[in-house]
Amino acid sequence: MKSLKVRLWTVAVCTAGISAYLIGAPAVGGYHLIKKIPLGAAEGGGEYFDYITVDSAARRVYLSHGTEVKVLDADSFATLGTITGTKRNHGVALVGDLGKGFLTDGDAGQVVIFDLKTFKTTGQVKADKDADSILYDAASKHIFAFNGEPKTATVIDPASGSVVTTIQLGGQPEQAVSDGKGTIFDNLEDTNEVIAIDTRTNQVKSRWKVAPSGQPVAIAMDRQHRRLFISGRNPKLLVVMDADNGKIVGQSFPIGDRVDSNIFEPESALLFASTREGTIHIFHADSPDKLSPVETVKTEFGAKTMGLDAKTHNLFVDTSDFDPPAPPTQKQPNPQPRAKPGTFRLLVYGR
Repeated sequence: MKSLKVRLWTVAVCTAGISAYLIGAPAVGGYHLIKKIPLGAAEGGGEYFDYITVDSAARRVYLSHGTEVKVLDADSFATLGTITGTKRNHGVALVGDLGKGFLTDGDAGQVVIFDLKTFKTTGQVKADKDADSILYDAASKHIFAFNGEPKTATVIDPASGSVVTTIQLGGQPEQAVSDGKGTIFDNLEDTNEVIAIDTRTNQVKSRWKVAPSGQPVAIAMDRQHRRLFISGRNPKLLVVMDADNGKIVGQSFPIGDRVDSNIFEPESALLFASTREGTIHIFHADSPDKLSPVETVKTEFGAKTMGLDAKTHNLFVDTSDFDPPAPPTQKQPNPQPRAKPGTFRLLVYGR
């Protein structure tokens, strides 16, 4: 009888764990365009855009845009300010306790520090060329800036604004995610790997292949259930990885061309993947090892980076108009379409 009770208790616990996913499942998808905000040309010309960072608590949206970062109100979508003076910025990380923001300027090879209230630049930290993805790790209380071409990560103390160390990664990093407990996971797009970095020792502790996906770019994490969601460009597949042993679990899913962002929302157990071809793929995590497609939202060509507002559940993507690619050259045999200056815009999708 005691054995039966134990078995029943085990079943109940497992069922409750699965239910935690299912409760968040929406009856339908229904994401649609609710707002389009034109933002014009970046100061200094050019038209380049990258990561979108949403501060849901402070109600701000940070848009990387070439030589500037646009800061918008997350509710009215009005422009609150502009961070200027960069050459070509990529990502933004926020440290609210210090009132500081940090952004990567890839062409200048540095991380720029700015004030969260005034958006004024307050300092620069030397990183390396092609400084790209950036995040704040709560466990170590350090900023990690990932430098693409040099294949390194610059670790920064945000309080002092000084470099702690530089980590050799062994591959070209892309989007990274922290588990909040002392590990950062990052895609290496040229080696088809995910690496795990111990943020207390600043050492790479694990390397895992992402096959059947390839050229991994986008990553998100379900921290509670220790699952990584990884999207690649060649082949164009989304896979689920166990964050503790690197094992690929469950089914892989085809996605659109040139994916660039993954986001996981714990409250709804929804996973979002945005691609340059103009699609947002939405999945539901039915269990730790099972995803189900919910819908594919048609956006606009070029809208490959994405942010999520945890309060409203709105999705933010940005794009522009494009000219045809330049003729192929020996140095650039596969040129891409060119964004038209002055056509930058934010697209907001909601339910």
